[in-house]
Amino acid sequence: MAATAIKTLQATFAPPTAHKERKLNDLLDTYRDGLQEAFGAGADTMSEVSDIVTPYDLPYQAKAALCNYVPKLHNTYDAREIENDHPVRLTNQAAEFDHSEERDYEFTWWVPRPGRGTNFWIPLRINPEQADLWHDLLDGMASAGQLRLQRHRRNWVLHVTVEFPIEEPDHDADGDDVTHIGLDIGESALITGCALKDGSPTGPFVCDGSRAKHLRKEMHTTLKRLQQRDAAEWRMDERFDHYQNALTDIVEKASRMVVEYARQFTKPVLVMEGLTYIREELDYGAYMNRRLHAWAFARLQSRVEDKAREAGVPVEYVRPEYTSQICHACGHIGKRTTQAVFRCENDECHVTEWQADINAAANIARRVDPWGESLPLKPAGDDSPRDGSARDSTATRSEQRPSRQMTLGELGSKPPAGT
Repeated sequence: MAATAIKTLQATFAPPTAHKERKLNDLLDTYRDGLQEAFGAGADTMSEVSDIVTPYDLPYQAKAALCNYVPKLHNTYDAREIENDHPVRLTNQAAEFDHSEERDYEFTWWVPRPGRGTNFWIPLRINPEQADLWHDLLDGMASAGQLRLQRHRRNWVLHVTVEFPIEEPDHDADGDDVTHIGLDIGESALITGCALKDGSPTGPFVCDGSRAKHLRKEMHTTLKRLQQRDAAEWRMDERFDHYQNALTDIVEKASRMVVEYARQFTKPVLVMEGLTYIREELDYGAYMNRRLHAWAFARLQSRVEDKAREAGVPVEYVRPEYTSQICHACGHIGKRTTQAVFRCENDECHVTEWQADINAAANIARRVDPWGESLPLKPAGDDSPRDGSARDSTATRSEQRPSRQMTLGELGSKPPAGT
């Protein structure tokens, strides 16, 4: 069976005429009335929902979606109440689209309505980056799933779930000749990648996180001030959407960069930390916890995995413990002297200082390899000399081996050429 992936396409309606606007509002309001009645009645089977929604003036695609969705609210999600702003859900039978390069808006959707001869076309403004999938949907190369129609203030937004074939990996993630690439997600550096070639860090890259960090801080401050001023709800929604869209753009670009970086190597395998319990385990104080909780680690990981899968690049997950605290070369616990610098405390190790996020990424890549952590996780020893005098560890090590510190400034934010 060929491998497939699922993605949600998004399109915004071109401004509809007043007549079409009324029809869209009627569809949305009627659907929500039917949803509220079926849910409030406790209908938990498709036949019970059908009995309730059949009299409603809705297209059959919406009624069929309700018959499937309401029982899930009760039986799967164990919902006690539902919000009033649900989108209109439609089955894939409503996925009728058309395309013509001669139109200002090339794609259009055949909006379903109850009765014969009541459907109408609406022009769509699509995301240009999703144009290929829209064409695949029209050509039958991708299949449509559920559709969701939502009114967002003055705009109408359509989401279409599509399933499409993807390139299968041409290599086993556990093979002998693969290139493991560790990815470390953080704040100062949004995402850091480091490939291991013959066990050594090779051609790392860093995607700067300062813009995302600034946006998250600004969003928190702005929304808090709007709340204090009792601003209108639409105004707060507008600001929230503005920041979320900006952060989404950053996530999309960063995840795309990761896959482009990975494809430079022979048989790449992306390795990320399993962050299932990271939110429960965070305990860095209220201020830092709020900042870290605000950053969508899982969101970025999910987009990386989606894009990697589409590109035929396998993804592995490893345990996250100590990846930022141990030396990638010797496995001993060291220190992070600054946000950007990791210092190895093992005198026998050739590493003195290393860029901290790259060190963590190398540890993540190494952890997926059963031969990658042959040394125990342990401190290098007592830092104090036997006579109790102060120890100048930096001077001592400089005599023993050359110091090597790779900084963010040296790296920049783009993958190195010729890797």
